[in-house]
Amino acid sequence: MNIPTQKKKHNYTALSLYFYLIILCLLNFNTAVYALQVDSSTPIAHNEHTSWADVGEIEGTVLTIDGQPAAKITIRIDGKAAAQTDEKGRFSLASIPEGLHTVTASMVGVRPVSQQVNVSSTGTTYLTLTLNADAQQLQEVTINAQGTNKFAQKETAYVARMPLKNLENPQVYNSIPSVLLKEQVIIRLDDALKNAPGITQLWESTGRGGDGAGYFSLRGFAVQPTMINGLPSLTNGSPDPANIERIEVIKGPSGTLFGSSLISYGGLINIITKKPYHGFGAEVSYVAGSYGLNRVTADVNAALSTIKDIALRINTAWHSESSFQDAGFRKSLFIAPTLSYQVNERLSFLMSAEFYQGERTNPLMIFFNRSRPLAAENMQELGYDHKASFTNNDLSFKNPTFNLQGQMNYQLADGWVSQTVLSRSSSKSDGYYSYIWDLADGEGTYQRYFSMQNADLLGTDIQQNFIGDFKIGNLRNRLVAGVDYFHRSYVNNSSGYVIADSIIISEPGTGSISKSRVDAALAGTTANKSKTEEEVLSAYFSDVLNITPSLLVMASLRLDYFNNQGNVATDEDDFDQVALSPKFGVVYQPVQDKLALFANYMNGFSNVGPQEETIDGVSIPRTFRPEHANQWETGVKLTLLDEKIAATVSYYDIRVSDVVRQEVIENSDPEPDIIYIQDGENYSKGIETAFTLNPAPGLNLIMGYSYNDSKVVKTNDENIVGRRPEAAGPEHLANAWISYRVNEGQLSGLGFGFGGNYVSENKIMNRSNTGVFALPAYTVMNASASYGTGSYELSLKLDNLTNKEYYNGWSTANPQMPRRLLASVTFRF
Repeated sequence: MNIPTQKKKHNYTALSLYFYLIILCLLNFNTAVYALQVDSSTPIAHNEHTSWADVGEIEGTVLTIDGQPAAKITIRIDGKAAAQTDEKGRFSLASIPEGLHTVTASMVGVRPVSQQVNVSSTGTTYLTLTLNADAQQLQEVTINAQGTNKFAQKETAYVARMPLKNLENPQVYNSIPSVLLKEQVIIRLDDALKNAPGITQLWESTGRGGDGAGYFSLRGFAVQPTMINGLPSLTNGSPDPANIERIEVIKGPSGTLFGSSLISYGGLINIITKKPYHGFGAEVSYVAGSYGLNRVTADVNAALSTIKDIALRINTAWHSESSFQDAGFRKSLFIAPTLSYQVNERLSFLMSAEFYQGERTNPLMIFFNRSRPLAAENMQELGYDHKASFTNNDLSFKNPTFNLQGQMNYQLADGWVSQTVLSRSSSKSDGYYSYIWDLADGEGTYQRYFSMQNADLLGTDIQQNFIGDFKIGNLRNRLVAGVDYFHRSYVNNSSGYVIADSIIISEPGTGSISKSRVDAALAGTTANKSKTEEEVLSAYFSDVLNITPSLLVMASLRLDYFNNQGNVATDEDDFDQVALSPKFGVVYQPVQDKLALFANYMNGFSNVGPQEETIDGVSIPRTFRPEHANQWETGVKLTLLDEKIAATVSYYDIRVSDVVRQEVIENSDPEPDIIYIQDGENYSKGIETAFTLNPAPGLNLIMGYSYNDSKVVKTNDENIVGRRPEAAGPEHLANAWISYRVNEGQLSGLGFGFGGNYVSENKIMNRSNTGVFALPAYTVMNASASYGTGSYELSLKLDNLTNKEYYNGWSTANPQMPRRLLASVTFRF
């Protein structure tokens, strides 16, 4: 359902003020409740006298660092086991002698946390203990204590914006854990994403203003990594993996819970960062590799105050490497501090920041002509030398990035949590951006374009969520309801694009370029100064209802008000729209907690700006409703043999409708009529499979396969009708990684890994007016070996074992890394 609206300044102002007041009231409500909680709390009395004649009681709660209750945790008092937490993380100890005691919460595989309490016979002593693990890590530890399927995805609070187990969630997602990133010696986000089925790189990060982050194809649609901890995080570069706890690749149009501004119809990429824990721990790593790679990372955690439950964790990385091509480099410095503060058993804060300062040369992008017949149909005919960069190390650009997130959780009552979150992000593009453009003259001539980038991308997001777990009668409900305000501005002071020179792509010697030549070409250009702004006000809810323990249904809805101010210097491109986005799902478990059959309907949408029609020589403005994508999906999820086997198999069908297309009508007038019709269509359907297996102790496997069939059904560009969209990427994708680690005997700690990716042919140009340019299918294999104890680990990784020459692209060709050796050493304290 869509409600198109015309631009009205007074309506927008009133609606904006309304949402602002809602958020401010909620924030003030949380603060007031917290103040009441502090005023009514009874501090623990400390004294120096211990009497064994009288006894008292202790009641407490054990939480994970993300505020979730920790069940089945052993509670010790003065070193002796005394109790275990229930499903809500609570425990009680009776008949405790009056005086000073040490209470410890512990679990195999998790650092214990202790707190001293003074027990009095006059009342009950209350305390809260926070473990050094989040909810998912705790579940992973629990699973590993029973089995060792360390790559299996577990419960997450981000995909559905509430804690849900994988088998309870009717949506498909894939989780890439940090243990896998360490084993594979991952130093780039692009390589980490190769472990999820159904996703592949289209463009490497270009660093240019506005959209310089990498592009990936997911279920036939282009998507960028724009989410951290479920919140918007804008970047023009590529996030450093040093602070990643896991990556969630969430499948399908997810506009209902995540909006439309930063995700695609194919899904989204959500990065979960590392969180502090109470205790001390440190890990320092050094990675050396081919092409001048040097990388140092550090992960340090410390409890700043045991009494007040304050902990700080800092992750940092310094990175420097050259290119495998004849020119090029990349260097960066990354720092990510995170502070957690458990004020009391109800209130907690989490603050995190990421500072990234990177400088690099532009990755080579070979752009093909989109209007003339292609002179070549494949890379072999093109005659390009894989090691030719057509750049110079003096022609670099910088991408400083800053992200800040703050979160306040308050336990309103049993089963109810108020969550207030704030996200601020900024990213800058500063320096020389270039690409080469095919003239399609039949002689392999390409023009080299340059722009002096000077652009800033700024974003703000505020959310207020209420998350509940409650019963109505015998029916369990898990609910999230919230409001969201998102604002994004783009300030561009970049120069226009200029042609520096022409090259013959099959003759690398013609590619010599100097900074002075580029500066001379840019000297005649002026900055294209502009500023654009947009903001989105949203309200949403999602309820998961357990009709029976084995049957649950999900119903979700989002109301989204989009206001585009466009270029703030003029009102001509201003418009606003209102959209409703529903989501439904059902899960039935024939075998409880082992086998789940699921189906979902999901919706995504994109806002469409107004157009000027020309009828009989008269311009007429035309507004539109948002464009929509609707997905139907069904499949099965299973977890068998004490979670040694976990799998997801699904079939999806995504239909995009309400696409605006232009139509030219010839008539007797000198100029034809130009009208716009909102009836364009295209579809994307396919199958996906994902397996994580633990067939024997120490042996772990992940495997995935996807097939995607996409087609443009109706659009104004007749050159692509009936064809596979170029953004859809390859039809077939497969990934696998086999890991074995010896856990007993003299070889304990020795590990091996082997795997890789298969990518089918990719038609990066697929138009009737140009012809087809296809990148060939390829298989890239990788291998690793490691040896480690609790205090250190040594690793060797060989990427691209067979030294395969391969390319990614999206109307472009982007050469990829040849064989590369990585060596890593890690020390833990």
